Amino acid sequence: MATASHEVRIGKQGRVVIPAELRAALKSKPRDRLIARVEGDRLVLETREALIERMQARFRHIPPEVSLVDELISERRQDARREEEALRRS
Repeated sequence: MATASHEVRIGKQGRVVIPAELRAALKSKPRDRLIARVEGDRLVLETREALIERMQARFRHIPPEVSLVDELISERRQDARREEEALRRS
């Protein structure tokens, strides 16, 4: 990946041109899509593949037999029961 900094300008229509050196470092071509997000005061652009890899790495430590969906549903049901009980007591 390129380590040099590049100054870019935001055009009248909000467009930003990514310098050729950075496009080459990302191996991007015209019409490729990048995912944009704001992190604090930074704008981050990344390829879809990089985003997928980052998300997979974040959850890689979870064993395959664990269902995060089932855990989330269970937590939501417990929360709903607690809320119902609190309403009945009040």
